[in-house]
Amino acid sequence: MKKKQTCSICLTKMKQGGGHAIFTAECSHSFHFHCIASNVKHGNQICPVCRAKWKEIPMQSPSLDPPLGRVAVNPVGWPQNDALMTVVRRLPPPRRDLSRRHVVPLFQAPEPGIFNDDESLDHLPVVAESTNASDNSSLRTIEIKTYPEVLEAPRSSSYDNFMILVHLKAAATVANQSSSRNHASLPQLYQNPRAPVDLVTVLDISGSMAGTKLALLKRAMGFVIQNLGSNDRLSVIAFSSTARRLFPLRRMSDVGRQQALHAVNSLVANGGTNIAEGLKKGAKVMEDRREKNPVASIILFSDGQDTYTVTGAGANKSQPNYQLLVPLSMHGSDNTGFQIPVHAFGFGADHDASSMHSISEISGGTFSFIETEAVLQDAFAQCIGGLLSVVVQELQVGVECMNPSLCLGLLKAGSYPSRVAGDGKTGVIEVGDLYADEERDFLVSVKVPAESSECETSLLKVKCVYRDPLTKEMTTLESDDVRIRRPEVAGQEVVSIEVDRQRNRFQAAEAMAEARMTAELGDLPGAVSILENCRRVLSETVSAKSHDRLCIVLDAELKEMQERMASRHVYEASGRAYILSGLSSHSWQRATARGDSTDGSSLVQAYQTPSMVEMLTRSQAMLLGSPSTQRLVQPVWSLGSQPKPR
Repeated sequence: MKKKQTCSICLTKMKQGGGHAIFTAECSHSFHFHCIASNVKHGNQICPVCRAKWKEIPMQSPSLDPPLGRVAVNPVGWPQNDALMTVVRRLPPPRRDLSRRHVVPLFQAPEPGIFNDDESLDHLPVVAESTNASDNSSLRTIEIKTYPEVLEAPRSSSYDNFMILVHLKAAATVANQSSSRNHASLPQLYQNPRAPVDLVTVLDISGSMAGTKLALLKRAMGFVIQNLGSNDRLSVIAFSSTARRLFPLRRMSDVGRQQALHAVNSLVANGGTNIAEGLKKGAKVMEDRREKNPVASIILFSDGQDTYTVTGAGANKSQPNYQLLVPLSMHGSDNTGFQIPVHAFGFGADHDASSMHSISEISGGTFSFIETEAVLQDAFAQCIGGLLSVVVQELQVGVECMNPSLCLGLLKAGSYPSRVAGDGKTGVIEVGDLYADEERDFLVSVKVPAESSECETSLLKVKCVYRDPLTKEMTTLESDDVRIRRPEVAGQEVVSIEVDRQRNRFQAAEAMAEARMTAELGDLPGAVSILENCRRVLSETVSAKSHDRLCIVLDAELKEMQERMASRHVYEASGRAYILSGLSSHSWQRATARGDSTDGSSLVQAYQTPSMVEMLTRSQAMLLGSPSTQRLVQPVWSLGSQPKPR
């Protein structure tokens, strides 16, 4: 049985009689006609797979309008296979400008002033209610565990910095988390185990993206489009010197996918890099939409530096203000409550890692460093694997002292906003969304006084308040009181390995941040020394001596960062981006693509969820199944002068 071919642009199967014209180039690579026609209509005569220059190209007749739904084929050099040439494309009829009598593709239509043309969701809102899940384990979307650093402390001892670990884990799926009453009331659109997504992709198509990079970006976008559901919506923004909404917010139905693929395949690289304009357009799509899916996010992709807002004329080059790149509506301090996370992807050696990291931090998203072309699609796959599995929204974690003599100290929460009340009795951490199976660990410092006669001290209680993304219900969940025993004389002190492990993680992240700042000041030996000292301290901890996996991985990660600070050249090419993507991952406790790999064998994938792994598996299976993969997978630059990636 003959194996079905795959179009190397849209990644879907090609077969005779499948409803799409197929073009086979002289280099032997085959594509759907409408996919390759989008590539070559601007004069590009190079195969996007093997880079061979074509003498004969597919083209649409400039003088005649073909019947709606059909394509015009240049007969010169076209393979004479009538069965492949005469099939009818399954795209809906393109829009016609009746005054000019020619076809106007959807993605070339004039851009409106207000982006309120998002496709309808066709559903009724679910009435929100409040639920207390404490007495009903079937409703618990979050599991709460607490760990004091020791289980017992002598009555005579006082502690200024007693640590308590708050561990949260989201459920694997929302399908069985809602009561049957509420789930049965959901409209048909929501009869699935996850919340639909509104996704806006903001893509760099500046001149530096020409060639293989743009071809692989199209391929990665094809993967995203194929893996979005019919209730998810996608919009595409392309930017170079200016920005344009290439594709409006549309549902990824069969028709929507084909239109989105057609739009992406029309991308042509030229011009400068205006990230601010791209983000402005992306934010406008989100702000102007008439309806909203429960989950919303922006993916930003760039291989260069903003040459207009940050480094352009009049910009302060010594101290660039990266906040200028982010629309005010995306800032976390915005009082309107509108905040859409931007997940930023920096590609290759020439992107501005500092700006991409700043954009993600300001908006509440993550920063991924795509070091080699081979990882581009996998990086996108990992990201959407998380976005398509949101089970908790607007999560707020509260801690409250249960003893009037206790007082809260620091809340170690990474990049999550946190605050302690003026009286020191309560504190709050704003977490936001959680993906299925995602975990969060926060350290709460408590000042514990000596006890005169009590045999036990109640320390604190944890309360989680969150919204179900499907039912919109607000749920409150409380933990049991955290207690420690207070004997007159304590036995041998046993430190909780869970607390020690997370203390190590926070300490390593702080060392990474300090080393990065030192490196930016030009002191690379000092930066390496900071990381070395941290490794030495971690090696003496309880978890390190117990051969804890996280501690081993942290040491390997710190060592990798030291190697990427071996020289100014290596640091500029990959060290800065590698460290910033690591900081992003640790500060949000969320997986990011880093360096040359996204799989479980790379240094730190402790934050990967099963949904991310499943999407990565799909991506890698698709790439391995393509006969042209080996030609596509080439590094962005020579790695000879860099430390060998692990």
